[in-house]
Amino acid sequence: MRSPVGREVVVSGVFTALLVFSILSLPSLLLTTRGGGRSYKNWPFLAAVRDTGSGGGGGGGGGGGEVSPYPVSFAYLISASTGDAARAARLLAALYHPANCYLLHLDREAPAEEHRRLAELVSGQPVYARAGNVWIVGRPNLVTYRGPTMLSTTLHAVAMLLRLGRRWDWFVNLSASDYPLVTQDDLMEVFSRLPRDLNFIQHTSHLGWKIKKRARPVILDTALYEADRSELIRPANLTTNRRNLPTAFKLFTGSAWTMMSRSFAEYFTVGWDNLPRTLLLYYANFISSPEFYFQTLACNSRRFRNTTVNHDLHFIRWDTPPKQHPLYLGPRDYRRMLLSAAAFARKFREDDPVLDRIDRDILRRDGAAPGRTFSYGGWCSDGGVGLCSNPLEPGRKGVIKAGAGSRRLKAMLNKTMSVRNFRRQQCR
Repeated sequence: MRSPVGREVVVSGVFTALLVFSILSLPSLLLTTRGGGRSYKNWPFLAAVRDTGSGGGGGGGGGGGEVSPYPVSFAYLISASTGDAARAARLLAALYHPANCYLLHLDREAPAEEHRRLAELVSGQPVYARAGNVWIVGRPNLVTYRGPTMLSTTLHAVAMLLRLGRRWDWFVNLSASDYPLVTQDDLMEVFSRLPRDLNFIQHTSHLGWKIKKRARPVILDTALYEADRSELIRPANLTTNRRNLPTAFKLFTGSAWTMMSRSFAEYFTVGWDNLPRTLLLYYANFISSPEFYFQTLACNSRRFRNTTVNHDLHFIRWDTPPKQHPLYLGPRDYRRMLLSAAAFARKFREDDPVLDRIDRDILRRDGAAPGRTFSYGGWCSDGGVGLCSNPLEPGRKGVIKAGAGSRRLKAMLNKTMSVRNFRRQQCR
């Protein structure tokens, strides 16, 4: 009779293969709606994906030979789970700019009514359709918190955003509980002055307590092989199923929230050497793999190890100890958020009053007022009054109006990337 440990090793190999297959199978993230009834998989999205990879028109797209009038642009993944439809729609509006691309993923475990609600909230904003740069995932993934399915969803999203053929320079992954602390014009102004190959990945090789709690245990993610269940399973015999630390590469860990360059995104999607695939196989049975994969990949790659900026661009308050869970932010944290000069903050409760203050004082938007749905910027302003119904208006297209947020962010990055700090904080 085969021992329990032997069975677990065989099953682990099967689940690893399932993870790799799910990531490489792009059709599972197709956004188009084809035939059938009105299940959550078939609700309308806002702009068609061209399977040929040629860029759709409008809104700062750079595919198909079109030259964007904006100096840089960003591709956003907004991940949401049960109860997050309204928060995801609010975050999208706060982040929106016609030059960017936006992909919304609502976990498959969310009820059908919530998927319908998200589709209604997004399709109810005609500006998105005019610019043609917002998509909702039509076949969402089942995601386990701290499991490799979180990583596979991110990798899938990057692959699809690349396949769209639109111009973007950096990929940003956010959750529905995040919120921006700068306008998109602020972000464009600052990043237009930076090398396009920089990757903002907070990382360290000092694993500490994560050696015992993350690196050595072996886990299985049920969302890889069960249609309606997402949880982590740990083998019963933790002693015999603890693995040694790898010797073929060095482990790095850090924040799951990143801003990654397009060149790095193409590298781990296409994988022209074997390192991205090797690490993907290794992290398939790893707790909290999104806090390890991109850090380990960048820092073990000769091409990208010196492109890492050791910052996740977020303001986060952690529990103490051991800094595993972010605390909810509120009005009392507003000043500290500004002083951090970060581009984003997390996490917030839905409709917390501090979000209204960020909208009013930083983003200069008022979601309840006609014409003031979006953040202030060159494409969406006229003497302080938002006139954002036509994102492609010739007189506004390409105009950037940065504010105080750009100055704060620029000062923080100048310090982080100074000669004194930049090299000594890279991949050590």
